[in-house]
Amino acid sequence: MSTILVTGSDGFIGKHLVQALAARADTTLLKYDVNSQLAELDRHLGAADAVCHLAGVNRPEDEEAFDVGNAQLTEHLVSVLSQRRRKPPVLFSSSTQAALDNPYGRSKKKAEEALERYGNSGGSSAIFRLPNVFGKWSRPNYNSAVATFCHNIARGLEVTISDPGRVLELIYVDDVVKAFLAVLDEPVVPGTRRLSAGPVSKVTLAELVEKLRAIHEVRTTLRLPDMTAGFDRQLYATYLSFLPPDGFSYRLVPREDNRGTLAEFLKGSAFGQVFVSRTRPGIVRGNHFHNTKAEKFLVLEGEAIIRFRSVIGDTTAEYRVRGEDLAVVDIPPGYTHSIENVGTGELVVLFWSCEVFDPAVPDTHAMNVIEHSTREGAE
Repeated sequence: MSTILVTGSDGFIGKHLVQALAARADTTLLKYDVNSQLAELDRHLGAADAVCHLAGVNRPEDEEAFDVGNAQLTEHLVSVLSQRRRKPPVLFSSSTQAALDNPYGRSKKKAEEALERYGNSGGSSAIFRLPNVFGKWSRPNYNSAVATFCHNIARGLEVTISDPGRVLELIYVDDVVKAFLAVLDEPVVPGTRRLSAGPVSKVTLAELVEKLRAIHEVRTTLRLPDMTAGFDRQLYATYLSFLPPDGFSYRLVPREDNRGTLAEFLKGSAFGQVFVSRTRPGIVRGNHFHNTKAEKFLVLEGEAIIRFRSVIGDTTAEYRVRGEDLAVVDIPPGYTHSIENVGTGELVVLFWSCEVFDPAVPDTHAMNVIEHSTREGAE
């Protein structure tokens, strides 16, 4: 059992680290944040087996607060720990700003120097210089431009970019926590180590806003951005975390005719298209084939017969499927196919197509599955 103190426990990164450590049965958590008393910090330092020093000041009203909240707090922490016979290791979240000559950077650099002295005098310190960290629970107009942009775009507010070409170096908060936990799980290494977390993604402000606007517009375009890259998945997750609680849900726009309704759900160049239909009893949809396009049908509710006939031969096939079966039926190219509602209620079907429908090149060719059939068909 180990006791770990997290300073800045109610901050952006602190909340994530506390959540991860709280899930560990062998860990006792001590927390210190801006509203805690300094005497409480001293007591916790006397009991901690390891310290994750995340507390700091980012955007104060008075520049002097940088030195108080970053440098002086760290110097006090080091002073208290140095008096202990057994010196616990300290993990410190610094910033890439520490390499720059500005009030925030200078205060972080002084904090680093205090921890270097601690490491050189028998202690152990691990210093992470982090770039801009983004993810859920970050504060708009405080933690990062990502938080501000996500908050504003999700609410239809104006987004202002002073320098569209400015490049941001971004790291996802979960990757930061993963790197922190890896250090906490290692044997204690005497001295001072400078470590990095990753991966770090680079994006201009203009590109960032463009990506977030595309995510925001998914509800209307139904076109999901390419999320092959981990950064794009992380950005999508971050944006969703900024949706107001009364804005999680939205409605699809159905197309309705005498057969029932059909609505697109999602589409994208990387994965194709997903849509859903509701079909009245006795109605047949389909009676067409594709040369290249492949599909999957999944009956969710009701009962259907899915029929096939080879376009160039006599091969036929027939599948009777029910919603409770959750049976997926592949639709190979070169087979004309149809789906008939043979139940007594509505038939609900989820469809996947390997490509987004293009009216200019639809690759959908009418042909009855049952030759000379006069039953009503559909796309």
